[in-house]
Amino acid sequence: MHLPGSDNTQSFQPFIEAFKKKLFSVFHERDHIEQFVQRRGFPALVLREIMAVNPLSVAIPARYGGRGAIVKESLGLLEAASYESLPLSLTFGINIALFLEPVVKYAREEVKQGIFDRFLNRQHMGGLMITEPDFGSDALNMQTVSEKVGNSYHISGVKHWQGLTGLADYWLITARNKVDKECLGRDLCFFICDVTQPGQAVHVEEYFNNLGLYPIPYGRNRIDVTIPEQFRLVPESTGLKLMMDLLHRSRYQFPGMGVGFIRRMLDEATDHCRSRVIGGKMLWSLDQVQFSISRIQSAFTISSAMCLRSAEVSGIEHNLAGAAIEANSFKAYITDLMQEAAQIVTQLSGANGYKAESVASRGIIDSRPFQIFEGSNEMLYTQISDLILKKMVKRKTDNLMEFFKGYELTRLVADRFKSLLNFSPGMGLSQRRLVDLGKIISRVISANLVAELGHRGYRGDLISSCLETIRHEVSALAGSYQSHSAVAPADNYNESSDWMAFC
Repeated sequence: MHLPGSDNTQSFQPFIEAFKKKLFSVFHERDHIEQFVQRRGFPALVLREIMAVNPLSVAIPARYGGRGAIVKESLGLLEAASYESLPLSLTFGINIALFLEPVVKYAREEVKQGIFDRFLNRQHMGGLMITEPDFGSDALNMQTVSEKVGNSYHISGVKHWQGLTGLADYWLITARNKVDKECLGRDLCFFICDVTQPGQAVHVEEYFNNLGLYPIPYGRNRIDVTIPEQFRLVPESTGLKLMMDLLHRSRYQFPGMGVGFIRRMLDEATDHCRSRVIGGKMLWSLDQVQFSISRIQSAFTISSAMCLRSAEVSGIEHNLAGAAIEANSFKAYITDLMQEAAQIVTQLSGANGYKAESVASRGIIDSRPFQIFEGSNEMLYTQISDLILKKMVKRKTDNLMEFFKGYELTRLVADRFKSLLNFSPGMGLSQRRLVDLGKIISRVISANLVAELGHRGYRGDLISSCLETIRHEVSALAGSYQSHSAVAPADNYNESSDWMAFC
């Protein structure tokens, strides 16, 4: 059977240009994005027109009618979307990384075509349900239960903070098998829930009044569904490794959302500072302004380098369950850079940056949760440190610089940091030190990617400026790490702390 588009004859460039044109039309001509950024949900006409160009076809293999599930194309789509709307890009990211790619890789063959047809022809959407109210990031202790009943599974529990709550047509629901009346199994199971089918409706108990990302609905969902056995994902080994492969692949795609968003912040900052005159001088001419804009340029270069790496290593043909160090570095660092870029542009914009319709102030609010969801950055930095320290023990080296020289993710640039990182981290570190160390590691890994991007022929002045910016940041982090001291909150701080008593 020949599937529509199975030969993928349409090259990506015309596709992405048509997509960008559609975004400009719906956000700036037919409607004005500034007028609905604080409303809940995308206007129906806006979303319908965007989805009519089949953006999610980039994540569907050609044999099912899609464009081929090529990572480069998915990242390009996320970049184009985030330039105009970070919530729209996140909507696509949820669909691509947290639903479509796991279905492509792990779903049974007999259910795939029907799902993909509805995405391609009826503009359906899908999301992922992992997080529970009582467990947060502690996914391994989730209490959502799956129990085999004949040829189906009955799944019950409560999930919350799922993006696209009440909007998605499909959900990947995670659960633990019921071993006996008192015990749940250790491993996780994934099920494809089709909310349009009898017995599979998900009850939304509450919609959250989320701050920012207004077009995306979030809430608390009551799960009490029965799903046929063929809609259970089939892991290559364990459900836990399936989850890590899924989450790490998602984290590799954060730079796609980041690069478009940061490019927009860079364009906004450049346009404003070249047109704004203060005291007879163009704002652009001020040294502090140039330094600030150079930081956004460096963030743009870093995110570009990450996208190149992601395009080459994060396809569904790769198992990323063991890629925690790089995947966590991507997610944590790029989201820190997104927030910093928005803060800089808001500051440079002066009073205008404080308007609700300002792209920069909206960017602060919309990019902030990126540092929290899918693993808070502090947690990810801690995990990075733990994994690197274990590798150092295994390689029988206690010097960070020596390790970086031989580590595949850092050896290209290790010598650039030799005067800063020639020390032994030690063992039994406090969490604060682990977070600082994780930040250092993520920056050096990113510098390695930037150097590789330069070797491919990327613009040299952006590369050199970016590497110097990263080195400056690592210097500050190394100083923080080395000067660590024990500081803890005081008990009963109200005692002897009223300043008026000392007047």
